[in-house]
Amino acid sequence: MPATIIESLDHEGRGVARHEGKTIFIEGALPQEQVDYSSYRRKPNYELATASRILTSNALRVVPRCRHFGICGGCSMQHLDASGQAAAKQRVLEDAFWHLARLRPEVIYPAIFGPAWGYRSRARLSVRLVPKKGGVLVGFHEKRSSYIADMDSCEVLPTSVSVLLPRLRQLVGALSIPDRLPQIEIAIGDSVTVLVLRILKPLTPEDEMLVRAFADAHGVQIWLQPEGPESAYPFHPLEAPRLSYALPDFGLRLEFRPSEFTQVNHGINRMLLRRSMHLLQPRAGERIGDLFCGLGNFTLPIARSGAFAFGVEGSQVLVSRAEENAALNGLADSTVFAVANLFKASPELLAGWGKLDKWLVDPPREGAIELVKAIGDDGPGRIVYVSCNPATLARDAGVLVHEKGYRLSGAGIANMFPQTSHVESVALFEKQ
Repeated sequence: MPATIIESLDHEGRGVARHEGKTIFIEGALPQEQVDYSSYRRKPNYELATASRILTSNALRVVPRCRHFGICGGCSMQHLDASGQAAAKQRVLEDAFWHLARLRPEVIYPAIFGPAWGYRSRARLSVRLVPKKGGVLVGFHEKRSSYIADMDSCEVLPTSVSVLLPRLRQLVGALSIPDRLPQIEIAIGDSVTVLVLRILKPLTPEDEMLVRAFADAHGVQIWLQPEGPESAYPFHPLEAPRLSYALPDFGLRLEFRPSEFTQVNHGINRMLLRRSMHLLQPRAGERIGDLFCGLGNFTLPIARSGAFAFGVEGSQVLVSRAEENAALNGLADSTVFAVANLFKASPELLAGWGKLDKWLVDPPREGAIELVKAIGDDGPGRIVYVSCNPATLARDAGVLVHEKGYRLSGAGIANMFPQTSHVESVALFEKQ
């Protein structure tokens, strides 16, 4: 195709260009670049394409660090400098607020970012026996494909885990069930790395010997998962430390199982917590709701700051873990947890909680639309909203500002997933 100029990046990290009245989304292209491209999908109003040649480079273009970049679908922005990634994600957030809710934050917070490599403390690796490629493959899916990338390293995993990829291929290939082990989940705590093997058929005694030897040789703990996530159990060694992570700013340690949700980037999580508590300003005598509280990641810092924290989560398993973490950290008397489906929130549900002075909201990608719609005249004076999806954050912000009487005091991104297009952010809403 003829050369074209890239105008911007979209929410998936693709360059955006215009050609003959159509919008072209071009993988591998950066703003202000002139590129040749090759289309792989054409629609009446848009095309999807890949950059085939870079004619004029953006000053922030860098050489991708991972040799699997472009094939593996795990990363999409390794060709852009870390500061450029943060700026692009901030633009995605601001564009979402404006285009979806006609809002502009009063203040743009400085981006939160940290180490760009080796940051992932959890990952889900696919496993497949592919004789045509020499045996077992272990890794992420290829871009736009159900195939598994033929990879022997991963730059966003810690080096101690990245080096295990070829060794895991060898381990699975040596088992009696190489075609009945579809997934390996990685969960890294401060004191232990856990590998959860999803097995669709029991291991033989010989398999168990190989798995134990692997765990001992590489200093990891192996869990086995014969059915759903809750069926996972520790296999070897049994005396390993429990998975946990520390929040030094608040003197906290939170324990978790490998199947339970935690942020993938422990360092950015600490900085995001620091920012969130600064915006929330919890004080003694206040009763603060942590909605979508999970295992207490925000609830316990709220309580440690002197307020009474009320955590709500849809999963009884996670609520039980949050209660255990509160007790572990001596905060059982300043926290209460409840199970509720916040995707079906109603004014009656909120009334049953009693008066909450402030909210911390950290929903999944679906956002918290029913929750914000349910806010009445006695709603919280301040809401700190942590989001992993700019589109649903902007949608919910529109309800809060245009219907519920709040103002969007500020917002900014946290680069929780460097090298990817994923946008984590935090926004502050204050009652007018």
